[in-house]
Amino acid sequence: MDTGVDCRALVAAAPDAIIASDANGSITLWNAGAQRIFGYSEAEALGKSLDLITPERLRARHWEGYDKSMRTGQTKYGTTLLRVPATHKDGRALSIAFTVAMLFDPNGRVDNIVAVIRDETERFQEDRKLRQRIAELETQLAAAMSQAPK
Repeated sequence: MDTGVDCRALVAAAPDAIIASDANGSITLWNAGAQRIFGYSEAEALGKSLDLITPERLRARHWEGYDKSMRTGQTKYGTTLLRVPATHKDGRALSIAFTVAMLFDPNGRVDNIVAVIRDETERFQEDRKLRQRIAELETQLAAAMSQAPK
């Protein structure tokens, strides 16, 4: 189906990161959004493992899920947003949210997984501050209630 949309231009122009990786978890697509979010140029990322942006403490769990998706051709994150930590090139922690799409070869085997990723670090930090403030207020309220005359 020819929609007239230049898919390469769409991927290049997307503000979100669009990253594809092969069956071994090697990066095969890295757009400008990925460079903006993670700090690595396309040349630095292509051919590298997804460990490039996966925090070390989460790698075992990441690869367990990745391998299962490659083996079964299924993922719940095609329609469910996954929120996880990630790592920027400069070492700082990021909070990202993404969905994935499975790409299949002519024989029906998964040959690439594509993730569309958004940086939610700022929102995550704001939520954390709000939760901390609520906890402080609840503590103050409990202390005030315990001192109130009965």
